[in-house]
Amino acid sequence: MHDCHIPTLKNQRQIPPPHCFPLPNPCPIAVSKNDLMAQALHIVNGIVVNDDRQWRADVLVVDGKVHSVGLDLVVPAGVRVIDAAGKYVIPGGIDPHTHLQLPFMGTVSRDDFDHGTRAAVAGGTTCVIDFVIPSSRSESLVDAYDRWRSWADPKVNCDYALHVAVTSWSERISSEMGILCGERGVSSFKMFMAYKDSMMVTDAELYRCFARCRELGAIGMVHAENGDLVAAGQEHVLRCGVHGPEGHELSRPEEIEAEATERAITIAHQVRAPAYIVHVMSKGAADALVRARRAGRQCFGEALAAGLAVDGSHACNADWRAAAAYVMSPPLRSDPTTKEHLMRLLAVGDLATVATDNCTFNADQKALGKDDFTKIPNGVNGIEDRMAIVWTKGVETGMLAPTDFVRVTSTAAAKIFGLYPRKGRIEQGSDADIVVWDPAAKRTISAKTHHHNIDYNICAWPNEYLTFKLLMCGGRS
Repeated sequence: MHDCHIPTLKNQRQIPPPHCFPLPNPCPIAVSKNDLMAQALHIVNGIVVNDDRQWRADVLVVDGKVHSVGLDLVVPAGVRVIDAAGKYVIPGGIDPHTHLQLPFMGTVSRDDFDHGTRAAVAGGTTCVIDFVIPSSRSESLVDAYDRWRSWADPKVNCDYALHVAVTSWSERISSEMGILCGERGVSSFKMFMAYKDSMMVTDAELYRCFARCRELGAIGMVHAENGDLVAAGQEHVLRCGVHGPEGHELSRPEEIEAEATERAITIAHQVRAPAYIVHVMSKGAADALVRARRAGRQCFGEALAAGLAVDGSHACNADWRAAAAYVMSPPLRSDPTTKEHLMRLLAVGDLATVATDNCTFNADQKALGKDDFTKIPNGVNGIEDRMAIVWTKGVETGMLAPTDFVRVTSTAAAKIFGLYPRKGRIEQGSDADIVVWDPAAKRTISAKTHHHNIDYNICAWPNEYLTFKLLMCGGRS
């Protein structure tokens, strides 16, 4: 089941396509033919890969858009030529889950919109979708959205869009959701079932949020963990004398994630709204989503690059700082078979996308929880290494075809969040967000060479990962 189209529901109001904020266009409004050709690019001899097919074709890019795809293209003189022989020509990656410059747990994530999008581009991702999270339950969603725009617009190095988190419910919130959809181009809202006493919503509030999303034609996204049981589990683990990073997963066992996943999908189904479950981290949660899909529920699951690359055993490292680097929520699972299980569900389409939840904190920030694991800022890196991880762990192992790789790293997110076919596809009229992907080129992931603004990399391994030859965002390489 590879179709990520969200069916139009009866009486569901349709909103305009969501806003994806591009890089400032350096080209003047009026250009001469020679100027235009200088901005054009002809990619030849490559294998073009979309989510539904791969074939030998050339690609002509003009003025930031795909002008034509095929063989024997009519190309004016003076166009720059890129020889992609032996390489794949794929849509730029879309990371639908990042937290750049996020104020969280008493500090601010280190990858701001400059560092984070530099890292994204360095890894083959040409569009990120970040989350607006109000600073308090009383803050206006519109004000929070405008603040995120003021942070991002001066810094971004690639296209981006924004989801908005709903952390409480009122008539004002309902009205502001409508304003965000109608006037700001927002098409997705996130609710938290975890983080009790801060961002967590009740089941009744979640029901109302999904109902409002359905009215607006937006999609509801959920962080699915049972927040009450997490809070109780944290208290219990601390009472047992466990204060280090290993206590994090102990306090948030797999069944807490699985139960909340099933409950979120059930609540969404009551109002016939689609549900997008962010960061599916366990076999139990993934299987709950698969059962719901088999029962005809409209739901989509998101895997994370970290969850495909590493497991939770690293949180038991005797080196506290090394262990704390792996603390995120839901936790990376200690079961070493989880990674392959999630990848196989991506292969058949039961999990839809691969994101990162990129929310980075350096070792000193993580040390805010040195005596209490509940105070370790939650978050890991991944925005730079996401696509290399999926290729290495998915395509090179035979679990994914190149078309599947494009689907889970780009096209599915574009379809779910309303960016398709402008993004997530190489065809006439699409944005020229293009990666020339070289299956022979390799690199070693390392904190010494990455573009993140942190002093570690949880994906760092001695083995080599694939990298790419050329990246274009909006036709600019």
